[in-house]
Amino acid sequence: MVAAKICGLKTAESIAAAVEYRADFIGFNFFRKSPRFVEPAQAGALGRAVPGSVLKTGLLVDDDDARIASILGSCPLDLLQLHGSETPERVTAIRAKFGLPVMKVIKVRDAADIARAADYEAVADRLLFDAQPPAEMKNPLPGGNAVSFDWTLLQGFRSRLPWMLSGGLTAGNLAEAVRQSGAPAVDVASGVEDRPGEKNLSKIKDFLEAARSL
Repeated sequence: MVAAKICGLKTAESIAAAVEYRADFIGFNFFRKSPRFVEPAQAGALGRAVPGSVLKTGLLVDDDDARIASILGSCPLDLLQLHGSETPERVTAIRAKFGLPVMKVIKVRDAADIARAADYEAVADRLLFDAQPPAEMKNPLPGGNAVSFDWTLLQGFRSRLPWMLSGGLTAGNLAEAVRQSGAPAVDVASGVEDRPGEKNLSKIKDFLEAARSL
């Protein structure tokens, strides 16, 4: 069984589907420019329907302490997902100040990017490997661009930290992605949508059932 996270949820229906089909994590996106952005107060209300067995994650992009505190004041979270250019020192500071586990996102184009994960081994609680957007992509988001990277770059990767694979995953390619990368956990946003920011409940079901089958 591969653990699974459904990210970018912003409706009661999509939350219910993720919980019903046994997501291990659900994600709220607090990056204002994203089509998946959700106001912290709305996320807080939605989060009340999430059982304690499902970890509530907040996607943050280079936010300062004041904004993180404001978000947490409206929406209690179990895990902070740092999806920007946060340095190891910044990760350390956030973790210490807010007393929450931190998952640092490593954006991957080549093997050198995988190697950068070592910089966060001692300061983060989890890692997430996502694809760097292509250089020619117009107005790319920090994540959720529906693009993948060469999954074989992660073959043999070892870390003391739990880690996830993200980037262009769908129910249809999940088995091959896990086979090539060895990922113990996966994260999806665009792969369970009809269009950016609009989740498809059947795709959530299919993705989670595919993860459970591996």
